[in-house]
Amino acid sequence: MGNIKIGRIVLGVYGTNCYFLYREGENKVIIVDAPDYGDSICANMEKNGFQVAGVLLTHGHFDHIWGAGKLRTAASESAEKRGEQPVRVYAAEEERELLMDTNMNVSAAMKRPCSFKADVYVRDGDVITIAGMTFRVLLTPGHTSGSCCYYFEEAGFLLCGDTIFLESVGRTDFPTGSMSALVRSVKEKLFILPDDTKLYPGHGEATTVGHEKKYNPFLV
Repeated sequence: MGNIKIGRIVLGVYGTNCYFLYREGENKVIIVDAPDYGDSICANMEKNGFQVAGVLLTHGHFDHIWGAGKLRTAASESAEKRGEQPVRVYAAEEERELLMDTNMNVSAAMKRPCSFKADVYVRDGDVITIAGMTFRVLLTPGHTSGSCCYYFEEAGFLLCGDTIFLESVGRTDFPTGSMSALVRSVKEKLFILPDDTKLYPGHGEATTVGHEKKYNPFLV
């Protein structure tokens, strides 16, 4: 069984990271966040020999979900042609309302309202396997009440959305945001992971748990 690999596409008006995860030598991918152009994400994956097996949302803000609907549709149509089940989108149970409310997810303010209903709503501590890749859900409220991270322990990395960035953290002034909750989430959920755990955020470059413990001014 090959190692889990990760790639990144930067999309949308706010340069949001869209990640794709796959096992070396295999063709099934998990997409993490869908900033925009969902049908193009699917087409690009297939152009490079990949098939979308599932989509994970770290939270429900517009710049992470604008492409989710078209991605699900395109990926599901391809899956059905292969005789496989439709592709499902995963999000935290606590994010259900924000995903559906165009004011809460800020898409209305951006003049492009978007409501989205996930297929599977996950809870803190859930262990899920998609296409032979297993991860654990870590609920990390703060950026939004339903922000969550996906920890791939085997690979030593975590997809953290807008909870934490390289020497920064996600903003908390949008609906359901809370700085105290965010700091608590990071210290209680992320900083207990091994220091060499790679953190892949929703914007910007990757970092590690150890680096953020030392140099993140919001958390030291």
